[in-house]
Amino acid sequence: MLGLKLATDPRWVNIVESNIEEILTDHAWCEQKAASNAISIVTYNSEIEELVTEMLEIAREELEHFQMVHNIIKQRGLTLGRERKDHYVNELLKFMKKDGSRRDALCDRLLFSAMIEARSCERFKVLSENIQDPELAKFYRDLMISEAGHYTTFLGFARKYQDNIDIDKRWKEWIEYEGSIITNYGKNETVHG
Repeated sequence: MLGLKLATDPRWVNIVESNIEEILTDHAWCEQKAASNAISIVTYNSEIEELVTEMLEIAREELEHFQMVHNIIKQRGLTLGRERKDHYVNELLKFMKKDGSRRDALCDRLLFSAMIEARSCERFKVLSENIQDPELAKFYRDLMISEAGHYTTFLGFARKYQDNIDIDKRWKEWIEYEGSIITNYGKNETVHG
């Protein structure tokens, strides 16, 4: 369904398990950034009522996920560390088109968002199937389902709101680009790292 070029090596979970506090902190901040991204889409496209309604719902869900991760951190006696840079997301940002109409920019932002959700969904699947901690396995399975829903929402809106862009062609370009950069990741105890 996701069409990603490179699957995450399940051995990545061994890295994650070596520092659960780090993956949970990174994950919490990923959820906060996802909420902020949805709010940014609302800010720049407030005239599209259907989009605003759905992005506000996604922002709410992402903040709920942030709270859920934070609750796990607290329950385990761990500490929510400082916000981290997400180098993977920053590399994806470089691929976003900087020219074209507002509608073109919206569509590329939606594809960018779909790409992040697709990779997060894939990583959560790997975690849910390979992590030794039963509580976290179930948690990541549930979040995988939510991320898949966000992925399809972003992709669907990109298709709906395109003007002159071949969204399927542009999505393939995103998939190719992501495939070229993801080879640098999967070596750290972070969601995209």
